[in-house]
Amino acid sequence: MSTFLKSGKEDTKSDFSSLIDVVNYRVENQPLNQAYTFLQNGENVIQEWTYEELHLRSLAIAASLQDLNLVGERALLLYQPGLDFIAAFLGCIYAGIIAVPAYPPRRNRNLSRLQAIATDAKAKIVLTSSSLLANLRSASEDESLEINGLQWLGTDELDRNSASKWCKPSVKSDDIAFLQYTSGSTGNPKGVMISHGNLLDNLRIIHECFGHTPTSQGVIWLPPYHDMGLIGGILQPIYGGFPVTLMPSVAFLQKPIRWLQVISDCKATTSGAPNFAYELCVDKVKPEQLASLDLSSWEVAFTGAEPIRSETLERFAKTFACCGFRKEAFYPCYGMAETTLIVSGGEKRELPITCKIEDIALEQNLVVKVDSLREGSREIVSCGRIPDGVSAVVVNPDLTCCSCQEVGEIWVRGDSVAKGYWNLEEETQKTFHAYLADTGEGPFLRTGDLGFLQDGELYVTGRLKDLIIIRGQNHYPQDIELTVEGSHQALRNGCGAAFTIDIKGKEELVVVQELERSYLRKLNISEVVGDIRQAVVSNHGLRLFSVVLVKTASIPKTSSGKIRRRACRDAFLSGNLDIVDDWSESPQHKAKFISVNSEVESVLQQVVQQSQIIK
Repeated sequence: MSTFLKSGKEDTKSDFSSLIDVVNYRVENQPLNQAYTFLQNGENVIQEWTYEELHLRSLAIAASLQDLNLVGERALLLYQPGLDFIAAFLGCIYAGIIAVPAYPPRRNRNLSRLQAIATDAKAKIVLTSSSLLANLRSASEDESLEINGLQWLGTDELDRNSASKWCKPSVKSDDIAFLQYTSGSTGNPKGVMISHGNLLDNLRIIHECFGHTPTSQGVIWLPPYHDMGLIGGILQPIYGGFPVTLMPSVAFLQKPIRWLQVISDCKATTSGAPNFAYELCVDKVKPEQLASLDLSSWEVAFTGAEPIRSETLERFAKTFACCGFRKEAFYPCYGMAETTLIVSGGEKRELPITCKIEDIALEQNLVVKVDSLREGSREIVSCGRIPDGVSAVVVNPDLTCCSCQEVGEIWVRGDSVAKGYWNLEEETQKTFHAYLADTGEGPFLRTGDLGFLQDGELYVTGRLKDLIIIRGQNHYPQDIELTVEGSHQALRNGCGAAFTIDIKGKEELVVVQELERSYLRKLNISEVVGDIRQAVVSNHGLRLFSVVLVKTASIPKTSSGKIRRRACRDAFLSGNLDIVDDWSESPQHKAKFISVNSEVESVLQQVVQQSQIIK
């Protein structure tokens, strides 16, 4: 059961079991209220939908899906930026079909990622727009996306009169609403199973934490294909009954001022992004542009999905104070796909809380506070408190609870924790069914993140997992390593490591790769490094900061042959790798390969223009 907030007070309680009930409530009570506005290029309005319009479009899609007898199946959602994705997502919910949001393929990019997701989910249909449908079909002829009898449906041209044929499905709170894939570059992506109950519970938590009311106004440029953009940016406004203005991610990346200008023009109260976005605004918005901005309405400037840096909060608040921005608006938070979205959050209208600690102690998983910042110390931003309905513990490797002076793995439980990973029973058992050794309390979700709890505040200090987060987007190192080793015949299979390092407050990607012994004497460094860079850009949309080629059998590994990425990173930073040759884009680092062929530069430009940002 979900407690529904109608007007900022708990005055309506209903047995809502899914989003169908929520949207129906909106249609019955405020059909002509604005639900979504979409800005082309972040400037021009090209789509505006009321709740009634959204409802009718979603029903037409649902009726078409029901005609195809696909109830209970999976539907792959592939859409360019716009509102059609939202109608398709709700159409799946209305039809009793499990939605599978995915990034649309980019021009001249292979479909291996989509193939992997479609195969894993056993999708039966692709929902897309008519403008994208022909291109997808054409590409699939060569790359076999037509697997498992996969059907195609362009949803934007469906007859809305078919909505009358819709039959409301029997949906229970425990039924799966959609699969949230945490990775997509390998043959084994993991789909997080989000139930209707998970979704409603997390939407409730966000609503309460952010203090949303029907007078709130959202602005979101985050892509709808992952949790922050979908749940926080698109579904939360429906739950709270307030309008949201959407814009493409690339519009922000090209001109960060567009995000702030829309907030100013719309008098937005809620908007947010990963840490890098605030940095980008400080770096790219020109002083003469500040006069046009009024950010005084901004109440919740949430920040999450990657490490939150106190320096960034300070710089942004100082730069935009003249525009009415208040540092108290910053809302640091923490979450992940496995918990639907949010786990913890700060106090609205209060300054972010920070903690100054010693670096050396932190390296030993200890928390030692200092009074002021000095060499060998750092300031960590709290990700807020654990809200009602969620519990969290910090756990030692022996599976007992840490003290408040210890760093350990963050474990979480509550109704927002997902059901597990799609078709991965062993991984689900390991990750979602953890119990404390001393008390037997559980089950908990093992987040894979490191942190500590002090005075009710949750601080995230690092990642137990090797997950790489750059510009708010998750990348698995093994995916990048596989791409690298296949980029040139001189590189040894299974003998590479990908990791990030902190350069001036930004996460930069480094690859260390062993060479085949037979190539040590006849190595064309420019060719090898160029191929590596091109492959990583083409397959992952990432710029490499440094490429290090090392001697055969020299990369750190465990006794069982697994790459020790942290040991490799430490050796890189200390200069203890057995280097044959290396390259770096920074002139301050040893860079033996500077020139990049024109094809790589062309791909790099495409990535900048088409970047997509996720948790």
